[in-house]
Amino acid sequence: MSGERSSKTTSQNSWEADDDVGMVNPSGPQEPVIHREDEIEEQQNEDEEEEDFEEEEDDEVSRTQSQPVGVEEVQVASPDESRCLHCCHKVLRGIRALWATRETEDTKENRELHVKTTLRELCVFIVFLVVLCIVAFGMTTTMTYYYTSAVTELFIQEPFAPSSTFADIGNAEDWYQYALGPLMKGLYKKMWPDQKNQTNRIVLFDSMLLGVPRLRLIRVRNDSCEVHEDFRNLITTCYGVYSPENEDTRPFGPMNGTAWTYQTDTELDGFKHWGEFGVYGGGGYVQDLSADEATSRLWIESLRDNGWLERGTRAVFIDFNLYNANINLFCVVRLLCEFPATGGVIPSWTLRTVKLIRYVSTFDEVVMACECIFVLFIAYYIVEEALEIKRHRWRYFLSFWSILDLLIIVISICCISFNIFRTIMVNKDIESKVNEGAGKFVDLDEVSYWQLVFNYTLAITVFLAWVKLFKFISFNKTMTQLSMTLGACAKDLVGYSVMFFMVFVAFAQLGYLLFGSEVEDYAKFETCIFSQFRILLGDFNFDDLEKANRILGPVYFVLFVFFMFFILMNMFLAIIIDTYSEVKAELSHRKNDFEMTDYFKRGYQKMLDKLNLRRKKAVTVQKSMSSNKRVDYHEWHKDLKRRGYAEAEIVAVCSKYDLDKGHVLTAAEVRKMQADLDRKKRTSDNNHDKDGLDSLDDSDEDTSSVKSSLRRMSGGGVSHEEFSVLQRRVDRMEHSIGSIVSKIDAVLVKLENMEMGRAKRREDLTRLLDSIAESEGITDESKQHYMERLVRDELERWDSESCISGFDPSPASSSSGRGSGRERRPTSNPPEYPPSNHS
Repeated sequence: MSGERSSKTTSQNSWEADDDVGMVNPSGPQEPVIHREDEIEEQQNEDEEEEDFEEEEDDEVSRTQSQPVGVEEVQVASPDESRCLHCCHKVLRGIRALWATRETEDTKENRELHVKTTLRELCVFIVFLVVLCIVAFGMTTTMTYYYTSAVTELFIQEPFAPSSTFADIGNAEDWYQYALGPLMKGLYKKMWPDQKNQTNRIVLFDSMLLGVPRLRLIRVRNDSCEVHEDFRNLITTCYGVYSPENEDTRPFGPMNGTAWTYQTDTELDGFKHWGEFGVYGGGGYVQDLSADEATSRLWIESLRDNGWLERGTRAVFIDFNLYNANINLFCVVRLLCEFPATGGVIPSWTLRTVKLIRYVSTFDEVVMACECIFVLFIAYYIVEEALEIKRHRWRYFLSFWSILDLLIIVISICCISFNIFRTIMVNKDIESKVNEGAGKFVDLDEVSYWQLVFNYTLAITVFLAWVKLFKFISFNKTMTQLSMTLGACAKDLVGYSVMFFMVFVAFAQLGYLLFGSEVEDYAKFETCIFSQFRILLGDFNFDDLEKANRILGPVYFVLFVFFMFFILMNMFLAIIIDTYSEVKAELSHRKNDFEMTDYFKRGYQKMLDKLNLRRKKAVTVQKSMSSNKRVDYHEWHKDLKRRGYAEAEIVAVCSKYDLDKGHVLTAAEVRKMQADLDRKKRTSDNNHDKDGLDSLDDSDEDTSSVKSSLRRMSGGGVSHEEFSVLQRRVDRMEHSIGSIVSKIDAVLVKLENMEMGRAKRREDLTRLLDSIAESEGITDESKQHYMERLVRDELERWDSESCISGFDPSPASSSSGRGSGRERRPTSNPPEYPPSNHS
């Protein structure tokens, strides 16, 4: 069987190589050979499976027979059992393929498997991301903001004095005026005329007041602080800052109701609140208002007359809940006035607009279905990450993307838990408290808090899920520039961050100590840090710093801007820009891990093979031929052009089979083409369903070579990438040739200087000999001394000229013939003197 498959693969590859150059059959019109392809494929598959089963049975029999004596014999499975095991094996492999990722599969060497795995992961994650977005945005609406704004305008911005609102409350009397003014007006008078006879209280025309409002007071004891001994005779009372240990739980005032008797958070089913000056418990002195406005006014006036707010007061809460059935939204309102130990009042408010009853409309049911799908996806990813951890063990936790996957799973599990907990809390609070009656307070503070926690957690999950998309697009070099830049400059950024935060914290402490008592932005150390970040972004109030200190304020501001903005921030940008330039230059010479267009193009070609379109194409070319005799190129060319073939294909085929280049296919050439085409059709019929990475790679190489040959034959140009490569090669060649030409010019100049030096030496020697020969009346010994002196003087003159030319700074001295500056050689060898500058 293996030999048969190899022969099929060889014939297929040989045909594909011929087919890529556009091989056609020039024979006359013939009827196409009809094959029952589906039946042949099914029969081949059945034969292969039967052979595989027979091989497995033979292996079992051989293993059984090879067992030693005394060992229990292994029962040989029947053919039906083998088939069942084979089917189970296939099913298990299919299930295993559901969790196949790049981390669980060996995709480094198998390029096609890497592409398929990445695309499958991307498609699955996109579906998960769509489901997650539907769950996150399906329960969010723009009406939430407008509802919150309307409630804020009614209870916060409504004035109770000519220019005072809730945010302007400064003492206890202002609080009483607000409670008797805007609070009563907002709770009891905003309704339509046809709503006045209803038993349910209507707020803001369309919102129902759930239960009744509640006033809650928190106090501290008189002995909650110590007075210095120098002032003990003058100050007899001391009320310290709030803390659970300093909270007063004793009755006070008339002591005849819940407003004057302390109740614990367990009794009130209260929830803690984080204020400006501390975390307040859920207990306190409580006064529930009435459903009637007049009764509520009488109770508030009674509280004022009996001194409900006094020196020990540290916080007063106003709690009530609204529900708008038009948009199915709850608004849990809490108005807080804190009375710090420093004196005065610090007002604050919290409005939580949430959708507690989630499944009402048809779209809500769609969201519920998506929530169930979301749970299934989380279970799927838990199994996937477990398989990756099993495969890589501790190396799994060294990858950023692995940590991100775990973080998404953990946060998603928290979202699911919050959703279940919120549903239980809503059912308990809504059904048990709201339906009890209109005269009791409904506490939705805790359930609204957990709903907000669920919303925040879901928002973080959506953000991390979008960040995870970078994991699947990292195969493209353009998409990896951000991650590669941050990875390359990570060490530099760590060192820079240490230096940056040292200077930043130093300035923050300086600003807190200098301006903390006078400037609000520097009142706390954490607010001081945020204020400095605002300065870096251009959002600051220089006048407040200057008013706090006319000298140190401007000095602090100038120094901070100079060091943090002009120096450290620009250093940060320089690190990023420099690293980005290096990464971009590196990526410009790197190819993508794989091109999606190439992958889909190969898939398209495989689809054509499976649909047997190449065979149809060959049959079409056959119909364009008239007979097996001589074929004229021009007539055949017109016929093929009319049938839709490209010029390059026709030229390539003609150049392959027209051996004598006579633009006429002879009978022998036609027969050769006919034989090749018949072999191609037979191969296509038998092997059109076979694919693999090797054949794809071969097809890529054949296609590229064919495209190049067709481009050369058809006279077409080159691609932009090939042109860029050739241009860089030409530039390097020009640079190399330029340096060679410069060296040749320098050698020619030196040779010219040497020739001029030889001519000068010959002239000087000739002059010396002539002067000695013209000397008369001188003995031979005198002539010898005279010759030695002349030669010595001439040598000294040449040496001096050589030194002068050697120190000549002019770059053109060598070419102007003024000396080359060479050193004098030893006396054993005659020196090659340079030409004289005085010649």
